[in-house]
This record gives sequence, C-alpha cells and structure tokens, in this order.
Amino acid sequence: MKKTLIDQLTFLYGDNISARLFEQTQNILNTYRPRIKPRNDTLTERDAMLITYGDQVQAPNEKPLRTLKTFCDKYLTDVLSSIHILPFYPWTSDDGFSVVDYRQIDPALGTWGDVSSMQNFRLMFDGVINHISAKSDWFQKFLQDDPHYKNYFITIEGEPDLSQVVRPRALPLLTSFITPSGEKKVWTTFSADQIDLNFKNPEVLLEILDILLLYIERGATFIRLDAIAYLWKEIGTTCIHLPQTHAVIQFFRAAISEVAPHVQLITETNVPHPDNISYFGDGTNEAQLVYNFALPPLTLHTFHTGDARILSDWARTLTLPSDKTTFFNFLASHDGIGLNPARGILSDAEIDSLVNKVIEHGGLISYKHNADGTQSPYEMNINYFDALSNPNGNEPQELQVSRFIAAQSIMLSLIGMPGIYFHSLFGSRGWTDGVQQTGRNRSINREKLQFDELQSQLADENSLRSKVFSKYSELLKTRSTSTAFDPHGTQKILDLHPSVFAVERTSPDGNARVLCLHNVSQKSVSFSMKDGSDIILQPYEILWLKKV
Repeated sequence: MKKTLIDQLTFLYGDNISARLFEQTQNILNTYRPRIKPRNDTLTERDAMLITYGDQVQAPNEKPLRTLKTFCDKYLTDVLSSIHILPFYPWTSDDGFSVVDYRQIDPALGTWGDVSSMQNFRLMFDGVINHISAKSDWFQKFLQDDPHYKNYFITIEGEPDLSQVVRPRALPLLTSFITPSGEKKVWTTFSADQIDLNFKNPEVLLEILDILLLYIERGATFIRLDAIAYLWKEIGTTCIHLPQTHAVIQFFRAAISEVAPHVQLITETNVPHPDNISYFGDGTNEAQLVYNFALPPLTLHTFHTGDARILSDWARTLTLPSDKTTFFNFLASHDGIGLNPARGILSDAEIDSLVNKVIEHGGLISYKHNADGTQSPYEMNINYFDALSNPNGNEPQELQVSRFIAAQSIMLSLIGMPGIYFHSLFGSRGWTDGVQQTGRNRSINREKLQFDELQSQLADENSLRSKVFSKYSELLKTRSTSTAFDPHGTQKILDLHPSVFAVERTSPDGNARVLCLHNVSQKSVSFSMKDGSDIILQPYEILWLKKV
C-alpha cells in the first residue's frame, strides 16, 4: 500500500512534496488505526441495502433517527442487511447534499449515538466531497481571506474557455462572491450554495481522508462517493472522469485498506455505462462497487415496450474485472431516473418515448446544459411505481403490483448487491404536493412519512403499501437462501422469448444455480426450454427455478 500511496501522491502533486504528504497520510492513518473496529467484509446473497433519509419516518416528540431505527428493527431485520442513510450532516440545500459540517450530525435528526445504535445493520455514509455548503465554516473563512482556506476552493480569473465542461445541471458554472480582497468567481458545479472543493490543494485531500476515516470510526462499512466524477478540474477539458479523479479514488482506497479493509467504496457516477464502470479501476484499486445507473431506464423501457431484448443484450455485457468488485443494482433512489446512462444503448427516439411516457404518468423532467448551448433531458423525476403504471389509469391494482414486483425481481436477480429506495419497498406514489411546496422536481419522490400511519397501512392487507411490501419482502428472503445470488457469482442471459427476461445465476463454487424468468408484458407468453419442458408465464409473472 505504501507504494500505491506514494505513487498517487506523486502523480497528483509532484515529487517535491510527495514524501511529506505520505508522512502526513501515515500520521492520519496511525491516529485512526486503534479506533476502528474491524468487521466481516464479505458480501453474500444475504446482502441488500435500504436507501433512506434520516427523517424518512417520523413520530411526535422523537428524533427521526431513533424512529428510523425502531422502524427498521421491527420491519427489516430479516429482510435487509444494510442501510444507506442519506446525508445526515447539517446542511443548507439540496436535501442534505450541501453540507455545512462534515463531522457533525444535524441536530434535527439526532446524534452520532443514534447512528451508532443502528450498527446491527451495515451502514453506508455519504462522502459528499465534491462540494460543500456556502454557509460552511470553510467557505465563510475563505470569504474572510483566511490564508488557510485561500486554496480550499477553485477561483477563476479572466474569461477562460469553459465551454467543454460537462454540466450536470442547467445552472451557472461560476458564482461571484465578494471578499476583502475583491470579487472572486468561484467554481460551483451544482449550485451557488454548493462550492466545489479544490483537490489540487493537497491539504484538502488530507482533510477529506480524515473525515472519511471518522465516518468509518463511527460505524460506516460503506462509503458512497457522491458526484465523484466531477472532482478534479482542468481548464480546457471536460472536467469529468479525469485521470486525477481516478488517482484520488485510488489514494482513498489504498489508505482506507490499511486501517479498515472491511470498508467498501461505492462510486456514484450518473454517466454513460462505459464511463461508469471505469470506476472499478483494474478491479483491485478503485471502487469495490459502482452504481448500475443504466439499469433503471433500461428496465423502464423494457416494461413500457413489453420487449426484453435490449435489456438482455445490455445485461450480457455486465462483466466484473475481479472477484473483489460487483455492481450496486438499483431501480430508484432519492434522485430521479437518469437518462445519460441509457444513451448509446437506447436510441434518441426510445429515450424521447421514455420521457413522454413519464410525463403522461404525471412525472417531471430535469434538463442539463450541453456544450453547444442547447439543453437535453437529464433526469426523469417520478416514483418508480408511477413510472411503470399510470396513476391516472384504470388498470387493476393487482396488475400494477405484479408489474412493479416483476421489475424489482429483475434488479434482484442480476449480479450485484441490491439497493432499494425506501419508497420502492412500499410502493409509494408521486408526492406532487411536495413539488409545489419546494419548487424542486426531485421532491416528487421524497415524501416523509408518519410512523403510525405507515404501520397502519402495512397492517392493512388490502393497502397498496402492504401488498408491495409483502411481495418484496418475500422475494428478498427467498433471494437470501441461495448462494446462486452471491454478488461475486456468475450470470448467463438466455434468449427464450422476446417478452421474457431470463437470467441464470450460479454461485461462485458452481454448486447452486437458479433460473430467473420474468414476463415483462401484460400478455401471457409460452416457450419451450432446452430440456423439452414447456413454460407458460402469465402477465408480469416471475419464476425463480432452482436447477440441479
């Protein structure tokens, strides 16, 4: 690990200071080494992760993190192994992703003790390290010309050509601020309240390493590197996926592995699939997991068309660079359904069809700036249940539930670790009132729920939430019983019928096999297997068949 650390520090900052930076790195690691408790780091078929806000379920006169723990202990102990608590630090905007203080818990949510009390589940914390809140102490001191923070942020002088910079949002790239030494134009990739950190300053790199190690000390077994693709900036480039960004991830991987080999990095890169999987590195030196961002839009396209062939062809390409890596599969998250990962897999016409269908189903569309000055759809904002089934339609609820569960089953059957957004676990519909309240498209799938009301709905077998949760829980429990679903096993995609997504999963030792069949259409389909048996699947029916 020593060579890796020195190599990356030399690549990023040069020979002259790499030795000093390595010594500082070792001092940080030695500080945390005795404070970090090792855990089992092996992922198995039993692993699946809930994605949730810290205040997702609420109860009167109780801190939300305590309510969340009570809820998870009661309903999810035998269903899921892990919980991703979305940013729980003090924040000023973007529902937590504009962090004021990386080292504190938002007092409205609870305390570090509340987070630690949830360690009967594996925990994932967010490393929101591309940017920090404009109200943070770091940036406020920068605005006061504090010399220590002078180079913590990226300032631009003159009028350089920034037209190549890839933009994730339709907002200005630079924001002007007044300081005692004059007006300064500061790099703000995501918003004027989210100030990009300057990793060309090695002190920033070491500060962030200290923070990530603090998270591990506090119980994180997964670290999600938010918006990591934009981390390093070089004028005259796209400022996305730069070699220096990969080097920073490799530095973090090597450093963390020295003191916490049980911790796994997950990169969040909502980009086309080939770029996304580049964050595996060589299979040993970058992220252990990457978000499988192409899966949500491709699965949605599959059910809208009743045709599984594009999804099947893409799934055949899902290979892993080593048995130390796997995919983080998901269909929904706190954000919308990204479109960029599907570009190059779906045609422009097919993407336009997705966008139109989501609008028809009551969803919203977010746009991004292109280098040529135009805008294009970037993200579809809608709950996944509504994306699949028009909330204003007249289909029977049972059919809608079957369609939804069939989509989730595809996600659960693919090689990787499943990530399940809170609202998907319970079949939530769109929160249009929230969009009106906040003025933000993403609020449509971020409704906070009252614990008592949610419990009542789950107790009512006729409610949508109860029906979805019951079927989803059954699938997850079934999945956990077979090593065929080990995230480091293998998969084979079969062509059995245009409307059937079929994947055969095999355990790493080859002793367990399961064939997962999914009818993605609302018509019955029949086909013959190689062994001569005939199979009939009803609309949106799924079958998981053990093979001997």
